[in-house]
Amino acid sequence: MAQTDYGVFEAKSPADRSVMHVLYGMHTVAPFTLWTLSLIALVVHYVKRSDEHDALYLAHHNYMIRTVWWSALWLLLSTPLWFLFLLPGMLAWMLVGAWYLYRCLKGWLRFNDNRLPE
Repeated sequence: MAQTDYGVFEAKSPADRSVMHVLYGMHTVAPFTLWTLSLIALVVHYVKRSDEHDALYLAHHNYMIRTVWWSALWLLLSTPLWFLFLLPGMLAWMLVGAWYLYRCLKGWLRFNDNRLPE
């Protein structure tokens, strides 16, 4: 089995940390921008994840990618509720938005403490 030379991996710079904070910030305000910032941040997560070697950063990229896709799925599945009555659709989307914000804030706080997302 091949040995991994961890000495060739470069240490994370403050700029890398700032990018992750900006991405979490974009996700946090995304529900108020009709999810536009979330889609932009999602693309950046995919790009940054492709050349990521740090386990902490990789875990946070994966965490937010999963959060966006699960939110999109639940928004899509709850869309027919809008056609039945206005209130159930609104409640369902509010619940999805609240769950999304919870995941963003929880991940952001855990990243700030240098902890893996759960």
